[in-house]
Amino acid sequence: MGKDKVENEDLIKYAWPQDVWFHVDKLSSAHVYLRMPESMTWDKIPEALLVDCAQLVKANSIEGNKKDNLTIIYTPADNLKKSGDMAVGQVSFHSDKQVKRVHVETRQNPIVNRLNKTKVEKQVDHEQERIDRIKAESAVKRAATAAKKKAEAELARAREAEKAARSYDLLFSGEVGEDADAPRKTGRELEEDFM
Repeated sequence: MGKDKVENEDLIKYAWPQDVWFHVDKLSSAHVYLRMPESMTWDKIPEALLVDCAQLVKANSIEGNKKDNLTIIYTPADNLKKSGDMAVGQVSFHSDKQVKRVHVETRQNPIVNRLNKTKVEKQVDHEQERIDRIKAESAVKRAATAAKKKAEAELARAREAEKAARSYDLLFSGEVGEDADAPRKTGRELEEDFM
């Protein structure tokens, strides 16, 4: 969560693709980002987690905290659109279809208090965090590519072995007991051997 509009601007710039952005609709508020685990998609956020994020956004809006019946909007961070003519901390969306809404009737102090007890404030080097994330993602991709190449090589070797086992090329390579390097006998020599 950003403390002010300058921090909100950094969060917009350095958000991860799997982050989900929350904000009070039509009022100023803190930008809250939910970092999604890879097994969860943004449109299937559990209801309890959605309520927690909505309450956190409402509680961190100067104007919204005093009002009831607010709408909280949320969308994937990669749907946020920022152009040069926008004010600091202001955003729009690439696709309005990817924006969902949650209705918050009133502030629920037990939820906000529980979240505030676990609050951790820290300075984050967003640029370094991005570099580390890209390195980790690249390492995973390289490992997956190496595993795929190894599996393809194993499959190719198995196919070659199966092809060699079915091949008739070696069936007529020579008579039993003959030396492979010896010259082949002519028809007459074969007849004489037979007689």
